[in-house]
Amino acid sequence: MIDLIIVNYKSTDFLNTCLSSIYDNLNGTRANVYVFDNGSHDHVDLIKTNFPQTYLIKNHRNLGFARGVNRVITKTTSPYIVVLNPDTVISDNFFEAVMGFMKKNIDVGILGPRVISPDGSVQGSARAFPTFRSALFGRKSLLTRMFPASRFTCASILSNASDGKTPMEVDWISGACMVVRREALDEVGLLDERFFLYWEDVDWCNRMWNNGWNVTYYPRATVKHAVGGSSERNLFRSVIEFHKSAYAYFVKHLESPKLLIKPLIIAGLALRLCGILLLQSVRRGVNLFKPKSEKF
Repeated sequence: MIDLIIVNYKSTDFLNTCLSSIYDNLNGTRANVYVFDNGSHDHVDLIKTNFPQTYLIKNHRNLGFARGVNRVITKTTSPYIVVLNPDTVISDNFFEAVMGFMKKNIDVGILGPRVISPDGSVQGSARAFPTFRSALFGRKSLLTRMFPASRFTCASILSNASDGKTPMEVDWISGACMVVRREALDEVGLLDERFFLYWEDVDWCNRMWNNGWNVTYYPRATVKHAVGGSSERNLFRSVIEFHKSAYAYFVKHLESPKLLIKPLIIAGLALRLCGILLLQSVRRGVNLFKPKSEKF
């Protein structure tokens, strides 16, 4: 038995496709599917019409990702929990593959599948823990956009070293899809609700390792992920929340004297934030003046 948790925010179109892929691929796996909606106004009630077996929990305001997941977890009891983004699509044999692996490898607290983009390219969903360098060479930073093949950029993307078949221990895996063992959850605790959006997955995996649980990248199971299904609808806020959570993560896990390092963290993240916002502004400006294609 497994519990699936999807936190939705104005992504109901994606969510319908996600739920269809779940129910189409359960193949006898018993599952409770929960959707925690964070105050969407995009006809989310249709979920109960289209998928009456789904538990829909509606909130009137946006509580964030971590709070949404935690509210559902406290209502569940299954030995395994699958946390999914609404903009994901489950592949064939996903549940058989991940459940079989988790049952055989009892030291694994969190498993992350291979995550691919709609175009079939593999996303960097398995990563090394961030360092101060990550503020400058993160996945969406200006320097990464300018130098995507830099060794600094690639060093943290551990999924690049995968052969596509063999499970591998990694520091952390993306919250787009996480398979969590209840026993590990009971020991480590819920998601840290100080992270409104982003970085809660890094923190959870960090705490798993600190409590003796392994985090594993398992490429034999695959999900398709349309990155930013929710965040693209409010890009400015999502960028701000990303950097607020990054600051919270670094401060929480600092080993150096915090009073000395905090200004450096703020400066690095501020520089990164400005670079991303500038890049997005330029991109939107270019798109605005692009001639529209004609259909013949």
